[in-house]
Amino acid sequence: MSEQPETKVAPLTPVLSQTWDADRSWTLQSYLDSGGYAGLRSALSQEPGAIVETVKASGLRGRGGAGFPTGMKWGFLPPPDGGPRYLVVNADESEPGTCKDIPLMMASPQALVEGVAITSYAIGCRHAFVYVRGEVLHVYRRLLRAVEEAYEAGFLGTDVLGSGFDLDVTVHAGAGAYICGEETALLDSLEGLRGQPRLKPPFPAVAGLYARPTVVNNVESIASVPSIVAHGADWFTSMGTERSAGFGLFSLSGHVERPGQYEAPLGTTLRELLDMAGGVRGGKALKFWTPGGSSTPLFTAEHLDTPLDYESVAKAGSMLGTRALQIFDETVCVVRAVSRWTDFYAHESCGKCTPCREGTYWMKQVLHRIEAGQGTQGDLDLLLDTCDNILGRAFCALGDGATSPVTSSIQLFRDEYEAHITGGACPFDPAASALFEHTPRRTAPALTAGVH
Repeated sequence: MSEQPETKVAPLTPVLSQTWDADRSWTLQSYLDSGGYAGLRSALSQEPGAIVETVKASGLRGRGGAGFPTGMKWGFLPPPDGGPRYLVVNADESEPGTCKDIPLMMASPQALVEGVAITSYAIGCRHAFVYVRGEVLHVYRRLLRAVEEAYEAGFLGTDVLGSGFDLDVTVHAGAGAYICGEETALLDSLEGLRGQPRLKPPFPAVAGLYARPTVVNNVESIASVPSIVAHGADWFTSMGTERSAGFGLFSLSGHVERPGQYEAPLGTTLRELLDMAGGVRGGKALKFWTPGGSSTPLFTAEHLDTPLDYESVAKAGSMLGTRALQIFDETVCVVRAVSRWTDFYAHESCGKCTPCREGTYWMKQVLHRIEAGQGTQGDLDLLLDTCDNILGRAFCALGDGATSPVTSSIQLFRDEYEAHITGGACPFDPAASALFEHTPRRTAPALTAGVH
């Protein structure tokens, strides 16, 4: 009798999410009961430069999408010149499918506040800002209360824990623009200007907020700092891979039995995560998925065993991004899904540059035409040509990201696009792909000028 091979299941690493199921986990007392602020106490007993070196040695890479080494980013700040320098936390989580920072701030806001205090001490910042997505009012209020509690307990304010270090933290609510997730557009918005990306150089490390040296980091990046300082760089590098160290929140959504946040080492696979999440809903077949949100090239079932680290995902032709794993089963029309995403990018384009402003608009029109069964064979070449005119030519990454689902879906599912064109209609029933029963709304006929 032959032995069956064991199914490998990636271990979960509850660090950021360790206290999420605690009673009133968002309170300061709950955070202290679980060992909170040990990292800040340790940091204040060291030289600021030592903290920067610890984060560099840990290999922590930015958790906001690009994966740039966090400690290296801090090291880009010029030497102190007597003027202010700032830390800005990017909490403007707005991309479709990305949903890790918001639950983190809801369940454990003090982890972010402690990370802000440690990072500010390390880089010489005396005033830090957290820029929160404006629509999530409940998160904004919870973070405000967390900051108030930290002030009351002496973790923020004048002479933090008797160290002589002063720090103020401002929580700022944006006005709901996806473009403000781009760091320089965020800085302009924070200054009261229209949220549009800046020309670089100069980079924020040299001339950021109020034209002063500034570090801009994602929520998860900053919230990871306290545990690194408390436990050491070797502890952090013991998880993950050689070049993608540590743990991360993987957000599983869509057609999965148990959607949610799965905190695991970088390098885990979707197959392992799906095993823990109960698999694709109803035992259906996996059709396609996003490894890093809607702005990353699509993957299929062929990529189930691709390690979810920066290098492996890039080698396979996509980007790890924010680890927003959107799962789509066989009932989903890929043209419809990509069309909906493109609607979002066309709506959120700030309009500063022509390739993105015009390109996303035309992609939206063409995709609507194909989805309605009114497309032509030439429309596929038109879509790809439009993507070529956006990619690498847009002012910021929004335009580049908008092309990713379009080009990858045509590459992987060209026959499905052609079926819409040759069949004169979408071959899928949209109600079948819904997560719950509903009656699709009828599309109103287009109004024509002069018709009464």
